[in-house]
Amino acid sequence: MMTNPELPAPTQRKALMDRLARPHRYDMAVIGGGATGLGVALDAAARGFSVVLLESHDFAKGTSSRATKLVHGGVRYLAQGNISLVREALHERSTLLANAPHLAQPLAFVMPSYKLWESPFYGVGLKIYDALAGKAGLGHTEFLSRSETLERLPTLQSTGLKGGVKYWDGQFDDARLALALARTAARQGALLVNYCAATSLIHENGKLAGVLARDQETGDDIELRASCVVNATGVWVDQLRLQDGESIGRKARPMVAPSQGVHIVVDREFLPTDHAMLIPKTEDGRVLFAVPWLGKIILGTTDTPRDDLAREPLPFPEEVDFILRESARYLSRAPGPADIKSIWVGLRPLVKPADDDADNTQALSREHTVLVSKSGLVTVTGGKWTTYRAMAEDVLDKCFAAALLPAKPGAVTTHLKLVGAQTMAQKISDPPGIHLYGTEGSAVHALPGADRMLGGGLTEAMVRFAARTEYARTVEDVLARRSRLLFLDAALAKSLAAEVALLLQQETGVDPQLESFERLCEQYLSFSR
Repeated sequence: MMTNPELPAPTQRKALMDRLARPHRYDMAVIGGGATGLGVALDAAARGFSVVLLESHDFAKGTSSRATKLVHGGVRYLAQGNISLVREALHERSTLLANAPHLAQPLAFVMPSYKLWESPFYGVGLKIYDALAGKAGLGHTEFLSRSETLERLPTLQSTGLKGGVKYWDGQFDDARLALALARTAARQGALLVNYCAATSLIHENGKLAGVLARDQETGDDIELRASCVVNATGVWVDQLRLQDGESIGRKARPMVAPSQGVHIVVDREFLPTDHAMLIPKTEDGRVLFAVPWLGKIILGTTDTPRDDLAREPLPFPEEVDFILRESARYLSRAPGPADIKSIWVGLRPLVKPADDDADNTQALSREHTVLVSKSGLVTVTGGKWTTYRAMAEDVLDKCFAAALLPAKPGAVTTHLKLVGAQTMAQKISDPPGIHLYGTEGSAVHALPGADRMLGGGLTEAMVRFAARTEYARTVEDVLARRSRLLFLDAALAKSLAAEVALLLQQETGVDPQLESFERLCEQYLSFSR
C-alpha cells in the first residue's frame, strides 16, 4: 500500500489497520520487520503473492539497525576456504549497491601492517577477493608504503608501521535500507504494519492456518489467515517455534544462541579520513574496525555470548574496555570514555543444530538457516545484511518445496530498485542528510518546515515526512532510525527530542513516548561519564 505525503498521518495508520482488519486469506504472513522479514515480504509481493507483515515494535528496531554498517563480501570466509559463500556475498553486495545507491556506496579500507609478512600475506588474499568479485569489484587492492598508509589514515600509530594494504567493500545505512525495503514491498502490494505484534499462532488439524495479532497502540486483536507463515524474528525466533511445537504436542529445541556486538561512536577527529581502518587480528584474535559513517567514526565490534534477549541490551564493561584499549594501540590519539558520543549493542542470532527438526532443516549456507516445522511454520534466522535478498529467495524456495505456496519464477528482486534509488545531485544549501532520501528529496522539501533546521541535519520537514510517509510513530522512530542521531550523538538526540515529540504529536495524535526515549539516550551515553 503506497503512502501519500499529503495524507495526514492518523489517516494513514487508520487505513492500514482497517485494511488489516478486513477478512482476507493471505498467501503469506511474515512475522518480523527486520532485514530478513522485509526482504521476504518484498520478494513474495514482487512475485505476485498477497503478503502481510507484522512487526511488534518498529521496523529494524532490533539487530537490523545495529550493524557495523558494512556491505561486504566476507573476507574472513575466504580465509576459511568458503569460496561459494564469498561469491554469493560479492554478488549480493553489487546488487544492493545498484538497487539502493542513495543508501549504499563503496568504501575503501586500509589494513595497516606492523610486521613485514602482513602486507604480502593479507594482500595476496585480497587480490583473490578482487578476482572473485570480477566485474562486480569496487576497486583494485593496492599495496601501500608507510607514507601512503599514513596519508590515508592520518592519525594511525606510526611507530613500527611498515606499510599497508588498501581494498574495497561497501557501506550503508541499515535502518533506512530496512525502511526502503518496507516501502518498496508496500508499493508491490504488501501490507506492512509496525507496532502490531503476532501474539499467537492459529492451528487447525495440526497445521498452521494463521496468526493472531494485536495493535500495540489500541490493544485491538485481529485474526489473520494465511497459507504460509514465516517466522523471521531474528534472535527471537525460538519464541514462536516453541509455541508452534506446543500447539501440536511436539517440543521444539531452541535453535539460536545469541551473541552481542558492541559499537562505540566517537568524533571524526580521531580518524579524519574517508577510509576505514581494519585490524584483522587484535590481541585476543578478534577483528577491529574504525569506520567513518555519517560524519562520525564507529569503533567495534565485539562477539560476546548472551543468555537473555533484551530489546536494548547493555554493553559489558569489559567490551567497552576492549574496544578502547585496542583502538589506543592503533590510533595516535586514543579516545577515552569521555569521548564516546553514543554506544549501542546488537544481538546476533547464531544458529545451533535443531535436532528435533533435522528431517525438515536445510542449512542453506553457513550463514543462515531455513526450516519448516511439522505444522508448516517456516523459520529463517542467521545470515547478515549483505545477503538479505538471497536469504529471501531461499525462504521462497523452501515454501515451494514444502507445497505451502505454488512455485513462481524467482530472481524478481535482482534488478528491483528500492524507493528513492535514483541518486540526486545535492546542493550546498541542502541539509546534510537529504541525500539519503534520493529521489524523494523534493517531496521532503515540499513539506512545511523544510527550511527550519532542528539540529544535527534534521529539519522539521524530515520529521513530518517520517510521520506521513515512513511509518514513524514515536520520537525513537525518528531520532534512532529515520534520522540516525541516537546512534551518532545521543546527547544531541536527547536535546532535540522534545521538539520532535511536539511535531509528532501534531502529525499522529498519539503519545510520541518522549520520556522513554530520553531514558534510552542516557543508556546510549552510559559509558561516557
